[in-house]
Amino acid sequence: MIQRDDILSYIEANKDRFLEELNDLLRIPSVSADPAYKADVQRCAEVVKDRLLESGAAMAEIHSTAGHPIVYAEKIIDPSLPTVLVYGHYDVQPADPVELWDSPPFEPVIKDGKIYARGAADDKGQAYMHVKALEFMTKTNTLPCNVKFMIEGEEEVGSENLGIWVKNNKEKLSADVILISDTSIIANDTPSITVGLRGLSYVEVEVTGPNRDLHSGVYGGAVANPANTLCELIASLKDEDDRITIEGFYDDVEEVSAEDRAEMAKAPFDEEDFKRELKIGATRSENGFSPMEGTSIRPTLDVNGIWSGYIGEGAKTVLPSKAYAKISMRLVPFQSSAKITELFERHLKKIAPDYVQVKVTPHHGGEPIVIPTDFPGYLAASKAMEESFGKTPIPERSGGSIPIVALFEEVLGLKSILLGFSLNSDDIHSPNEHYGVFNYLKGIETIPLFYKHFVEAHQSA
Repeated sequence: MIQRDDILSYIEANKDRFLEELNDLLRIPSVSADPAYKADVQRCAEVVKDRLLESGAAMAEIHSTAGHPIVYAEKIIDPSLPTVLVYGHYDVQPADPVELWDSPPFEPVIKDGKIYARGAADDKGQAYMHVKALEFMTKTNTLPCNVKFMIEGEEEVGSENLGIWVKNNKEKLSADVILISDTSIIANDTPSITVGLRGLSYVEVEVTGPNRDLHSGVYGGAVANPANTLCELIASLKDEDDRITIEGFYDDVEEVSAEDRAEMAKAPFDEEDFKRELKIGATRSENGFSPMEGTSIRPTLDVNGIWSGYIGEGAKTVLPSKAYAKISMRLVPFQSSAKITELFERHLKKIAPDYVQVKVTPHHGGEPIVIPTDFPGYLAASKAMEESFGKTPIPERSGGSIPIVALFEEVLGLKSILLGFSLNSDDIHSPNEHYGVFNYLKGIETIPLFYKHFVEAHQSA
């Protein structure tokens, strides 16, 4: 039987090793978006496989895909017992802009109780908690059910090949619940469980004017500048109330009830602290919705990158031929990523003036998801957090997206439990990403308790 005191004793005896093993993983620049790092992504998959075997998996193997590999492992102790399928990813975001990091992004540093490195929180640190939780349960002979692992290398680029692999391996992936740690808690003294994820539509826009770069003195005033035009188009995509102006964009948006909004508002949020931390003078949200609602129950449209013309040292008076932007739209329940992408492209081409041409290239997308709070998986996670934190966790909707979660439910027929331990202030996707040592170890403590309560729930059902 799993006991919290036994977990804490095991962690205390092994925490230095747990941290060093994670640091070894963080030193591998497994950037899935950049082909230059392909060998590093492969090497990281090999390390993950080896660590799973060392931690007690009965078998672990690497599955090649058209992109980056998937690590699959399992330990089946009794087919009649429930099975937990753990999902995580070992790929990371690019570290750029590297010059804004206080320490090299792939040379982990522990400072002020935090592990600084790209991937520390998203998602190597959180995925590795599950590996060490497995180690505790196998070394102490307390694993109460079967466990499978599916750790991929393409989450940061849309998980396209994982989707194909899942569809082709439904029997291998048969389970009772999917356990994922790739989300956050409200605070270290306020545990929470994510029960909603926004979907995603991600596109690249190319605006073309003249057939070549032009001298801005000779041609400026007679030829439209695509960079200026792109900025004008982007500015028109929202109105003064911060509502998105694309026709049909809100047609399928879930309208959350006043009662549910009141429950969500109980989560602690200090707007002044929020502004102070980000060094901003004011927040900006859709009219009629709070900042926290803006990051959870409302759709968004944001420019993620924009570039054109000459951006090198010194001056070059050029009127550029082309201008580009990458744009993401976060979606809420009942919105379809394919539909929104189509609406975006149709709208932009409709409003584009005839002195430019517009091309929209869809990248990756994913569907929004809401997770019920009354099924055994959620109840087990809630009891586990209550046992480890001493407080009942708050169900919370997240502003982020994990596109594969909706596919898991569609293809495998399984609900996912989003048992994350990072903080929103961990700077994931940003310079100086970090993950609290407290959070890393608290995850290793809590995960075995989930297994205990999940099996108990099945036995009493």
